[in-house]
Amino acid sequence: MKKHHQIAVIGAGPAGLAAATEAARQGAAVVLFDEQPSPGGQIYRAIEGTSPAQKEILGKSYRHGETLARAFRDSAVDYRPGTTIWQLSAEREIGISQNGVAGVVTADQVIVATGALERPFPIPGWTLPGVATAGAAQILLKSSGLIAEKAVFVGSGPLLYLVVAQYLRAGAVPRALIDTTAPGKQWRAFPHLPGALRRWDLLREGMAWMKEIQRSGIKVVKSATDLSIEGAGEAEAVSFRDAGGKRQRIACDQVFLHQGVVPNVNLTMAAGCRHFWDAQQLCWHPQTDDWFTSSLPGISIVGDGAGIAGALAAEQAGRIAANGALKNLGHFDAAEAKSRSGPDRRSLKRERAIRPFLDQWFRPRDENRIPANAEVVVCRCEEVTARDLRAGIALGAPGPNQLKAFCRAGMGPCQGRMCGLTVTELMSAETGRPPEEIGFYRLRPPVKPLTLGELAALSLTDNG
Repeated sequence: MKKHHQIAVIGAGPAGLAAATEAARQGAAVVLFDEQPSPGGQIYRAIEGTSPAQKEILGKSYRHGETLARAFRDSAVDYRPGTTIWQLSAEREIGISQNGVAGVVTADQVIVATGALERPFPIPGWTLPGVATAGAAQILLKSSGLIAEKAVFVGSGPLLYLVVAQYLRAGAVPRALIDTTAPGKQWRAFPHLPGALRRWDLLREGMAWMKEIQRSGIKVVKSATDLSIEGAGEAEAVSFRDAGGKRQRIACDQVFLHQGVVPNVNLTMAAGCRHFWDAQQLCWHPQTDDWFTSSLPGISIVGDGAGIAGALAAEQAGRIAANGALKNLGHFDAAEAKSRSGPDRRSLKRERAIRPFLDQWFRPRDENRIPANAEVVVCRCEEVTARDLRAGIALGAPGPNQLKAFCRAGMGPCQGRMCGLTVTELMSAETGRPPEEIGFYRLRPPVKPLTLGELAALSLTDNG
């Protein structure tokens, strides 16, 4: 028989840790699966093993993860680190892989907390060795205390400034910060300022990062356009036009790209959860109710995987979803569940208030999301270019799934995580149809690579 659990949580970031800890505290039998070797997710990565000096470099917000991780470790949660989830079905069957052994378990309630991905940044040269995301630069710093020398950071969004500020505290001076935010965006964000002021402390923290960067004396370029990464076999320089239209070139060994984060929806889409296109955050969001329950009964989606709102909002959503799951299991009635989740709901509303302001200010440029250059690789797995995609669209492919037949975009091991948004938006731009009509790839398990050996030896029992 398949091993059965009351509540299964997928992901050990702030949402997953909070959900699992809360559910276990209320007496439920909870299992938590996570790919990483220790709890924290991306935002609190390696929080348990980071030195005090490193924690000072990474900042106060990072240190908050200690509280979450400690409460989680003190709970009765059955923790399964190093576990890849390759399937989630509408019947709440969860495909797991650990230490090269695959299996399937089931649960009465599943809480998905798979977090966010960095948005694709398809510009010339983005596939060269030496080019990565700003999140990858932060992973190096958090996991190993490593920093990249002779680096240039390119893009827009709060995370870009945070990582550069962290690099400076670590003693690394990047070659440049090239900001692609369009001029005037702050004024378009201004109508949302009253809501953002509810988290004045976050705005003040962001301004502190900017001041750190200004005081450092590193080159900061504003409103950059026409980006290109140059190199013969590896990244050697970043080329761009400045706000005045002048062409500039900065030599470097490493390039870190970033233009915001988007929900990681591959698992929930493959499960059959209903999703919609969010025109403000320019990405797909799962449809959820007040308890973060998806369109499939018994499956909840929390944290940035349900919509980008930040780490504290993810934590609050995790506890709300846990109380919803406990209500569904009969641990208490709806009135008590509502009462228990009241403080988190009020805090969540406050956390979300800043998002419209940030989303408008740091809205990524069209040219950096939808490549005009025909030679830009969009699907990295299958090396499909923008030219290939447009040729398939011209032949009449109505959506991403049909486009696969013409050019194989989205058929690689990442299952569209690196190209899916670009393909949807490019098709929308070429055809004049809205993204919600274009749709996304029809995803199928396994959503993460699984070896034939694991499939052949698939165990339908879980021996722990």
